[in-house]
Amino acid sequence: MDLAVTSLRAARTRADLRLAPGERPLAGGTWLFSEPQPGVTGLVDLMSLGWEPVARTAAGLRVAATCTVEQLASHAPDPAWNAWPTVAACVDALLMSFKVQAQATVGGNVALALPAGAMTSLLAGLDAVAVVWTPDGGERREAVADLVVGPGRTTLAPGEVLRAFDVPTHALEARAAVRQIALTAVGRSSSLVVARRDADGTVTLTVTAATPRPVQHRFASPPTSAQVDGVLTGLEWYDDLHGAPDWRRAVTTLLAHEVLAEVAA
Repeated sequence: MDLAVTSLRAARTRADLRLAPGERPLAGGTWLFSEPQPGVTGLVDLMSLGWEPVARTAAGLRVAATCTVEQLASHAPDPAWNAWPTVAACVDALLMSFKVQAQATVGGNVALALPAGAMTSLLAGLDAVAVVWTPDGGERREAVADLVVGPGRTTLAPGEVLRAFDVPTHALEARAAVRQIALTAVGRSSSLVVARRDADGTVTLTVTAATPRPVQHRFASPPTSAQVDGVLTGLEWYDDLHGAPDWRRAVTTLLAHEVLAEVAA
């Protein structure tokens, strides 16, 4: 879809990210160009900043906000990263064509804050921390599980730009399991559950798609069935055409038991 914009700027330095009224950051653009964007009069292209898509660090892995889904999926993992199959599982949950995977960005999927945003599911499940550039030239860090606060809503303030996501080594090396369900074989996720067991025995359960925002629970050791049922009781379940709340609660409970049993085996 054509946007009624009067300017397009290619960002070369951080100073170029100071947005004028009506300007919007542009990365892959797969959502931005898919429907009308009232009030958007200019675009600032982030891809021209040349951020390295995926880079190993002393603390784990840094995924640039401009990294495409295809680039993340094709990255060669360290042999010790037991949780890496989670990436492929979440990429498949996006149900996008290879053409869209080549354009859609990890940061864009998170910033869009859809309950079924599979990159949000992936990064939250792996304890990733979002690196956010602030308009004053500073930087703040926030867990992805906390960055998304509701459908289409994040904690990003006006002028803030997602720079990257830092995934810690302990999560990459953990034992992980994923389950996803939709109303149809090629439908949007109705529930996506990630379980992770770290080397110290800590078990983390992350629920997305079935809830308006990511929900996480940590257990010091593999939980009992009663503990799992207890933490899922009382959650706010999302309600849209991809699943009714009572059905989402039922299938999420089933999936949670399955992934937790898998990582505890």
